[in-house]
Amino acid sequence: MEARVKWVENVMFVAESGSGHAIVLDGAPEGGGRNIGMRPLELMALSVGSCSSYDVVTILKKARQEISGCEAIVSAKRVDAVPAVFESIHLHFKVTGKELSEKQVERAVELSADKYCSASIMLMGAGVKVTHDFEIIAA
Repeated sequence: MEARVKWVENVMFVAESGSGHAIVLDGAPEGGGRNIGMRPLELMALSVGSCSSYDVVTILKKARQEISGCEAIVSAKRVDAVPAVFESIHLHFKVTGKELSEKQVERAVELSADKYCSASIMLMGAGVKVTHDFEIIAA
C-alpha cells in the first residue's frame, strides 16, 4: 500500500491514496489552519469506525441477515498530554434491518473487534482501549 501527503499551505495538506482517492486535511485557525479539512486524528477515528462497519455489514450479509442500514457512532478520548494520543475509542453500532437476529449482530460486532478490523486491532496493540456495543432498529 502506498499513499502520498502533499503540503498545500500553512497546515493544510492533500492526502491521496494509492487507489487515487483524495482528502483535504487542515488545522484549526488557532493552529495556523483555515478549518477546511479534517484533522489527522479525526481521520484515524473515522478509519476505525469505517473499518469495523465494513466488517459488520459484510458479516451480516454473509449470515443472510436482512440488513438495510448500519451507522457507527465513534466516540474517542485523547490523553491530556503531548503527544495527545487516543486513550479510548468506543463504537456504538445502530444496525437497521428486518427481523435481525441479536445473536448474529453481536457475533458480527465481536468478530470485527477481535479478528477482522485491522485499524482497531492495531490501535489496541498500542494500548488504546477499543470498546463496542450495538442496538438493533427494526425496519
